[in-house]
Amino acid sequence: MFDSTLGIYLIIAFMAMAVSMAVIPLMMRFAASIGMMDQPDSRKVHITPVPRVGGIGIVLGALMPMAIWLPFNDLVLSYLVGSIVLLVFGIWDDAKEIGHYVKFIGQFIAAATVVYYGDLYVIHFPFMGMDLLPESIGRPFTVVAVVGMINAINHSDGLDGLAGGESLLSLAAIIYLGYLFDSVLIVVIAAATVGGVFGFLRFNSHPALVFMGDGGSQFLGFTLAFLVLVLTQQANEVLSPALPLLLLGLPIADILAVFILRARGGMNLFRATRNHIHHRLLELGFYHYEAVVIIYSIQMLLIVCAILMPYAYDWLIFSIYLGVCSAIFVLLTMAERKKWGIKHNLPSLDKLQIKIIPKDILIKISARGLETCVSLFLIAAAIMSTDIPFDIGVSSLFLLVALLFLLFFSGLHFLLYRLILFVTVGFSVYLLSTNPPSWLLVKGHIIYMYFGIVVILALLVARMAAKGAFKITPLDYLVIMLTLIIGVGHDNTVQSDSLIWMSIQIIILFYACELIIQNMTRRLNNLTLSAAVTLVLISLRSVI
Repeated sequence: MFDSTLGIYLIIAFMAMAVSMAVIPLMMRFAASIGMMDQPDSRKVHITPVPRVGGIGIVLGALMPMAIWLPFNDLVLSYLVGSIVLLVFGIWDDAKEIGHYVKFIGQFIAAATVVYYGDLYVIHFPFMGMDLLPESIGRPFTVVAVVGMINAINHSDGLDGLAGGESLLSLAAIIYLGYLFDSVLIVVIAAATVGGVFGFLRFNSHPALVFMGDGGSQFLGFTLAFLVLVLTQQANEVLSPALPLLLLGLPIADILAVFILRARGGMNLFRATRNHIHHRLLELGFYHYEAVVIIYSIQMLLIVCAILMPYAYDWLIFSIYLGVCSAIFVLLTMAERKKWGIKHNLPSLDKLQIKIIPKDILIKISARGLETCVSLFLIAAAIMSTDIPFDIGVSSLFLLVALLFLLFFSGLHFLLYRLILFVTVGFSVYLLSTNPPSWLLVKGHIIYMYFGIVVILALLVARMAAKGAFKITPLDYLVIMLTLIIGVGHDNTVQSDSLIWMSIQIIILFYACELIIQNMTRRLNNLTLSAAVTLVLISLRSVI
């Protein structure tokens, strides 16, 4: 049966996602008035001002479930304090451009808090065997290493979805290893951060509606550094101390290469330039999304190696990391010297037209079908679940009251409406996955058929959506297809009980709900009514 602990981790992730997706649109409204707009210049890719408030959503979305589920001790407190310090300094820089030297103050405060108050520092060092690194060296080294990782992610935030996607891949591997070694601290922090990043990427995929800014990138770098320290220095001391190289992946090599290029060119080491990997790929003629996908692929290669070889010899991990990174920079340098370029002669997808069915009719049918499918799932989950915990029933009652208040007293406030709807979806998926009827366990193909239809309808609606509406991005396609492939490859006898299958359902339904919300014209519709009915049923059945 389903492990209830896994269900809690999933709830943590989608709670963080829901908060992030609710906070970011609200902050975007005030970005211009508080000066948090990223203005275009010669070293940047975007050509119009973009709000850089996404980091606020990431951090608030991640910290809220952490504050609920994490036990408070010196280590946890040091991490939370460090995260808040970095958020404050990041927001300050995003609004006022305080400069890198002032930002260093916040970064060293956060790192030193974890090292000296949280008592987390490097004692197992590569190539030292069982010998321990002296405390007088380990503590200052760890502070510098954490600050370095903060800046590595900060500097990789140069293309839409890049820093968030790279961090997401690393966090996924850390969750797996943390769960494998029974580290609740690692899994809760990583799962909450994943949720916050997913909520942000909904707005940050190309063309981005919002940037994370320093408030987000510094938090992600700090969190990744903290997690790999806990993983290799506390959770499992037998792991190779060189493993962080693979887990943290390409950003480390990228920033080191950039510093070398700047030093050779006599430039300021800390002044932003256009010699990062993503800039060099764009100069070679790759499209924006192609450059992002290439970097994702390299990051994925390194992370897969980390998952497969957590106990490998230090020299082997170093060899793999240096080999992959060296190959990347050698190929880039050869391409630049030989003036290789990428030519795109294929017709644009936007020029392809659907001829069989008139577009307006197909849009209407697809949108109505998608709304009906999601509505039926919510109600069916509330009816078919064999058992409903009392705490979920109480939570559903509060959600119902909030939804009715929005509908009849304050109008359909879409930020709160979205949050209520996403939590309702999460409850429905969780209940049906953990407490399915017996007949559904042996007829899992029905669920597959249902979600296959939802995916097709969602892709049709997104593909034909009007300009400015929510669209599924290439990153979203990748996430959906990867999760579907994982689900199909999973053991057929436990599909309805697996965490993976729950994740698939939530991701697909979240995207479907976003598409429906973007096309809403009235407050009372099938989705709103079905959400209300679902919350009523869950509340009543939890006490019957």
